Amino acid sequence: MRKLILTFAVFMAVTACKTNPFTGKKILNFYGNQQIFPMAFAQYDQFLTENKVVTGTSESQMIKDVGQRISKAAETWLNANGHAGYLKDYKWEYNLVNDKTVNAWCMPGGKIVFYTGILPICQSETGIAAVMGHEVAHALADHGAQRMSAGSLQQIGAVAGNVAIQDPQKRNMFNQAYGIGSQLGVMLPFSRSHEVEADNIGLHIMAIAGYNPDEAANLWRRMKANSGGQAPPEFMSTHPSNDTRIKNLTEWAPLARAEAAKFGVTSFK
Repeated sequence: MRKLILTFAVFMAVTACKTNPFTGKKILNFYGNQQIFPMAFAQYDQFLTENKVVTGTSESQMIKDVGQRISKAAETWLNANGHAGYLKDYKWEYNLVNDKTVNAWCMPGGKIVFYTGILPICQSETGIAAVMGHEVAHALADHGAQRMSAGSLQQIGAVAGNVAIQDPQKRNMFNQAYGIGSQLGVMLPFSRSHEVEADNIGLHIMAIAGYNPDEAANLWRRMKANSGGQAPPEFMSTHPSNDTRIKNLTEWAPLARAEAAKFGVTSFK
């Protein structure tokens, strides 16, 4: 049994890799679009039925307009870089939900929600574009499927350890150490790397869409001010610190402008 589990884990890790078209890096993904997208679409539809979706307002329309503009910019980049058809299974949707939470999120396949609570932090269409670029990037890079894949490997490791360790006391010690170690040493850094990647990809896409990439760092300055500086240590968080994000986005903004210039975009909102 132990050998079977370990063999399966190695097989999945070796064979289930895709390539991120934006970074050229191999990614861990056990799930094809045909597996994960229908589940995500159904969950998204269920969420919309259980929450108050804002319609018929200038703000809700702006969310849709910015989303379409950002996803179109992503498609333009993909087509120009030899990845035509990459988005064929995506079904983009952008909704504003009445909720005071300062957040936005994206499900696999392009299903995006903005909460009304984040709009005062965004302040403008360009601020919305900075958030939208980040969320679209999560969908483009298959981050949802990657998290599920990493979670599967984490579970396999736990099962393998419990099968291998016969002594109950040692098994209990293993479970405690494995739970903390795999979370702090693997899962949280994995999540933070996705956030950094989404910041980078999203910044470039928003610039190609004609939005000023400098605004992304300003957005996170406002996020930091809104939080009152209260945040867990970065190593215990799923996200990079506000200061890390501000530093990265400031450094990347000129590169995003240069990328946009390749598509004839030299002035920005």
